[in-house]
Amino acid sequence: MGTAVVPSSMEVSIPLGDQKDGSFVGRPNPKGLDAGALFVLKSQGSWWHCGYHLTTSIVAPVLLSIPFAMSLLGWVAGTMCLAVGAAVTFYSYNLLSLVLEQQAHLGQRQLRFRDMAHDILGPAWGKYFVGPLQFAICYGAVVACTLLGGQSLKFIYLLYRPDGKMQLYQFISMFGGLTLFLAQLPSFHSLRHINLVSLVLCLAYSACALGGSINVGNSANAPPKDYSLVGSRVDRLLGAFNGISIISTTYASGIIPEIQATLAPPVKGKMFKGLSVCYSVIVTTYFSVGISGYWAFGNQSKGTVLTNFMGETKPLLPTWFLLMTNIFCLLQLSAVAVVYMQPTNERFEKKLADPKMDQFSARNVVPRLIARSLSVVVATTVATMLPFFGDIMALFGAFGCIPIDFILPMVLYNVAFKPSKRSLIFWVNTTIIAVFSVLVVIGGVASIRQIALDAKAYRLFANV
Repeated sequence: MGTAVVPSSMEVSIPLGDQKDGSFVGRPNPKGLDAGALFVLKSQGSWWHCGYHLTTSIVAPVLLSIPFAMSLLGWVAGTMCLAVGAAVTFYSYNLLSLVLEQQAHLGQRQLRFRDMAHDILGPAWGKYFVGPLQFAICYGAVVACTLLGGQSLKFIYLLYRPDGKMQLYQFISMFGGLTLFLAQLPSFHSLRHINLVSLVLCLAYSACALGGSINVGNSANAPPKDYSLVGSRVDRLLGAFNGISIISTTYASGIIPEIQATLAPPVKGKMFKGLSVCYSVIVTTYFSVGISGYWAFGNQSKGTVLTNFMGETKPLLPTWFLLMTNIFCLLQLSAVAVVYMQPTNERFEKKLADPKMDQFSARNVVPRLIARSLSVVVATTVATMLPFFGDIMALFGAFGCIPIDFILPMVLYNVAFKPSKRSLIFWVNTTIIAVFSVLVVIGGVASIRQIALDAKAYRLFANV
């Protein structure tokens, strides 16, 4: 590890406030500002816009799986994991923001996660660890959103055509078409209004999940409430770590530096405000959905609370209510998918676009259109082939989300700021690193075990 190596990020020789409307006043583009940074990570946003981006990157329909995660942990451990996840990630993301502000003050504003790793930890960290890991997580999230979007469309179809013959891959392809259209939006900043709608949508379907759980839990058709942990001792232990991995994944972002890069300079203090907006939504949605869903269904909680609403033989809630909830989820999934395409888009733009030419010139538009379309087509194809991708994402959560969101920010802060080994912050960071490193190993084992158990049900292009 080392500090102050040759920077891969944007080198700044004049005050950052001289950037205006995505261009640089009175001088050419700074050295090293490639097309990916210039076009995709355009720095024009306010802290409100940052809050919208953060909320969409974290608060997604995967939060509807929190009751299931709590069923693997029980009331006390489940609630504690929710609270610890919120506290640690809020702390972690603030540390990342502070490191980014410090680096900008030193003369190099870092716009990407791999830039941070390159400049602070050394070139190999950015090139061989953080860069590939972030790409896998983000592109995996695009595939997962495409799959979930297809499943949501199929759910809506079966509400009205229970004997319908359409296959899951057809619905996934339809959702892929929507993503293909949204993927052409030119920059991260251009998603700000979509992500505001996304914020409203996540509040809407969370309110539906809360209301539905309370209604079912108090109805005559309410399932028996049993909150005991099921299975053998080994099953309960590994299930608990699987639940921790699921909750950790729901809090994961993986694109904090890229989101901070969308802020118009000066950026000092803006990220904290954006995170405050995001975490007010997180506290409102995660705890209400998790606690109400687990209260209503106990250890019978399914992978998503919407599955529980369908009952064993007939829906437990009105068709119009289930339809509305799924439409909210479906629309927000499209926003989440496009947000997680941004690191991929930035890489394509860096390789294929010419920063010396206008962003909307034919020279830059044609490669962008082709590259982004191919990216969506590949993600959609993988989603149709692997409808069991949820198990794989649990593995990504253990080996990807926990390292990049719970461990790496602490490492970057300790290396960049070099706090005294006698200071509280050093030991808090070190403790978090140690605890979550153990969770990576055990959570990974639990996820691999779950994949092995479910492997006999796997089939390419399955209609699940």
